[in-house]
Amino acid sequence: MQRIYNIIAELCSFIISSCTEDFFVKYSCIARSERERIHLLIGQQLPSLVAGGRVQQLGREDCTEAFCVQLDRLIARLKEQADYFAVVTLVQALDESLEGELRRTVAEYQRDDFSVVLNGNRETTGVGLLPRCSCCWERKRRLSHYYNRMDNFLFNLLLMENSILGELIDKHFFLPADLFPGFAERKSLKIAATPLRLEREFDVVSFDEDNVQYFGIDYTGGADQFAADNEQVWQKILTAAGQDSDIIVFPEMLGNPEMPDYISSRLRLLSDQEREKIPSLIILPSYWSKRRNTVAILDKHGNLLCRQCKQNPFRVEQDGFGYLEGILSSLVVNIFHFEGIGRIAILICKDFLTTKYMEQLMRCFKLTLIIVPSFSTGSYDFRQSFDLCAHDDCNVVWINTCAAMEKGKEANFENIGYVRKRVSRTDDEAQMLCKMPICDGAMKGICRHDCMYYESIQGV
Repeated sequence: MQRIYNIIAELCSFIISSCTEDFFVKYSCIARSERERIHLLIGQQLPSLVAGGRVQQLGREDCTEAFCVQLDRLIARLKEQADYFAVVTLVQALDESLEGELRRTVAEYQRDDFSVVLNGNRETTGVGLLPRCSCCWERKRRLSHYYNRMDNFLFNLLLMENSILGELIDKHFFLPADLFPGFAERKSLKIAATPLRLEREFDVVSFDEDNVQYFGIDYTGGADQFAADNEQVWQKILTAAGQDSDIIVFPEMLGNPEMPDYISSRLRLLSDQEREKIPSLIILPSYWSKRRNTVAILDKHGNLLCRQCKQNPFRVEQDGFGYLEGILSSLVVNIFHFEGIGRIAILICKDFLTTKYMEQLMRCFKLTLIIVPSFSTGSYDFRQSFDLCAHDDCNVVWINTCAAMEKGKEANFENIGYVRKRVSRTDDEAQMLCKMPICDGAMKGICRHDCMYYESIQGV
């Protein structure tokens, strides 16, 4: 099958490099007679692809050497005639014809630790292809009224352009079909989010390097404190499980080096019955070490799916001087795929506020859910970015922590988290932004360690 995907990638690359935005605007209104002409042309050369004006489903057994030879001949003819409308229609026909085959490929990818692109010519074409998981809150023609791009016309293939991705390295994880067992029926995802605690338990240290001022994190707690923090996180997971949560999200910076292994071991000790209610995805608090700010993502079985590093350093100002977070970017971006949910990414605090970076990921991978663990002195800038995501049918979960509160900035902590979600035209607009109000105790310096917020994201 890779030869077919290589051909599709070459065609997409050809159109992207040859056609302007105005071309895509006009193609979106292609005349019925023109489409009929092109389907007749394709059907004459490739009757197994188009017959009677209708696109046929292709399986692996249909994509023979003879089929590929005929396809190459048709493409050469269309290119020679500069028949760009026909080239795009051919790509659309291949996308539609491979719907069933791509579903089977998703099932295969779900058994892998991580997945690579379908085509083997990504480096030369500048295009990567993956099966595109649907999303129950994503519009079918997402972005078609705002952006004029080749991927507006593909529904079963996820088209990723290297020119958009830039120097970033993408890793993809197709989550097993049974990881969210009730989602297919209810079309709803329940999110649990917790600010965790008021206590900070680390010092901020500054250092100079190459004439630039940086800051880093020095954790002050020892083994006993780590053990207490790990147990606290475990209890939060159990609390979320008691509310049938699908995902639990913790904030930035409040982790420790032992936490992923501790939580994983506790999960593995559960019986199958006990594990049923455990959140399917667990986004642990990030931990700052060796110039990396890293979130560990576990599944309910205790498997470490991946670690997501923060890519964009935060900047703070003190006594009139700026200090940059002293992290080194890994450039690796992890994307989770699940049928009905679409594509999920973890953007740690400043990664979400870095608009160019956030939009880069959102539009390259057509993200449908962004999870944002934060350690921030306010929420205003985050709220401004929520609408950019809503514009792209992408929901957002943002959770901050009371440990980030600073004297004189208490007013910034009216809400400790938000869920920004897409709703239908008939729903109350107030449901678009769900607030997580901070508890009264936090403002008085009192923490009961029992704050947990829940919100559901439904299909539209």
